[in-house]
Amino acid sequence: MNILTSRDSSVRTYLPAKPEIAWQRELRTAIRDPKILCRQLELPASWARMAHEAGGDFPLFVPASYLRRIERGNPEDPLLRQILPVAEELDETVGFIEDPVGDRAATFEPGLLHKYRGRALLLLTGACAVHCRYCFRRHFPYDALPHAPNAWDRPLAALAADDSIHEVILSGGDPLMWVDRRLATLVERISAIGHIRRLRVHTRLPVMIPSRVTGALLKWLAGGRLTPVVVLHANHARELSEDVAVAVTRLHRAGAMLLNQAVLLRRVNDSVAAQASLCERLVELRVVPYYLHQLDRVRSAVHFEVPVERGLEIVEALRRQLPGYAVPRYVQEVAGGPYKVLLR
Repeated sequence: MNILTSRDSSVRTYLPAKPEIAWQRELRTAIRDPKILCRQLELPASWARMAHEAGGDFPLFVPASYLRRIERGNPEDPLLRQILPVAEELDETVGFIEDPVGDRAATFEPGLLHKYRGRALLLLTGACAVHCRYCFRRHFPYDALPHAPNAWDRPLAALAADDSIHEVILSGGDPLMWVDRRLATLVERISAIGHIRRLRVHTRLPVMIPSRVTGALLKWLAGGRLTPVVVLHANHARELSEDVAVAVTRLHRAGAMLLNQAVLLRRVNDSVAAQASLCERLVELRVVPYYLHQLDRVRSAVHFEVPVERGLEIVEALRRQLPGYAVPRYVQEVAGGPYKVLLR
C-alpha cells in the first residue's frame, strides 16, 4: 500500500499494507487536499486554490492529530502557518537557495553526511509526517538515498572505518517513517560498530502523530548498548498537546535523553511570550529546550525569516524570566562550518 505522496518513493517498501497500526493509519488518512483542509478549518476557498499552486512538488501534507490543534477560522494561527502553502513560496529571493546548509557538499556516501567531528548523520528517507513549509531539506535530492536494505552496506562500512565517529544521527525526512523492525535491524548494525557510543534520532513524528511511540520503538531505541538521544522538533507550545505529552513521557521513561530544537519563525513564534510558553511547556515534559535556530535560508521560505536582532532581543528577555536550563541556545548553521554558530 502506498500510503504517502512523498518525495521518497522508497517509503512504500517500508510501510506494509498489513497489519496496519494506528500511526500508519493516520499517515494514510493525512490531509493532502487544500480544499479539504480549508473546509475543515473554515478558511476561504481562495486559500485552497493558492495552496495548490504554491505547493508544487512539496504539497500540503498534514495528519489529522495535528490539524485538531489548529484554531478554526483563524488565518493567523501559528500552527496553520507552518503547514499551509502560501503565495510567498513562489517568490525568488537573492540569498535563499536550495541547499542552504551545505548538505550536498557534506555527503560522504549516499545517505551518509559527515559535517562535524565525532558524529555522522544517516539520511534514511525523504518522507515526513508533515510538510513544514520552512523545511531546509525541501529541495534535497532524496532519490539518491539507499533504498534496498543491502544498499546501506557502504555507509555503514564508512562509519566502521572512521573511529573518530562516536555518535550516529538518524535523520531525513523523518527516520521514524521507517517501520520499527527495519529500524531495529539498522540500529543493531550500528551498535556492532565498537567505537559508536550514542544514537541520536531527529524526529517530528512524536509531535505530529504521538501514536508513533510504540513499544517496539522503545525497544530498539533504548534496549541496546548505545546511549539514546531523541531530538524533537516543536516550535509552539500548542503543538505539545496532552497526547504528545504521553508519548514524550514514554520516551523519557525508556531512558532516552530528550532535547528540542525549534526554528524562529515570523508570525509563528517570534515573540517573547510564545518562546517562553514553549520553553516552559518543554521543561514540564522533561525536554531540554536545546536549540532555537535562525531560519536556514532555503528557497521558498523567505516569508518566515526573522531578523537576527529580533532573535537576540527575544533570547535576552527569556534569560530575564526563565531559569538558565530553560533558555535555548540561539544558533545558526553556516554551510561548511565546523559547528553551529552561537548567536547569543
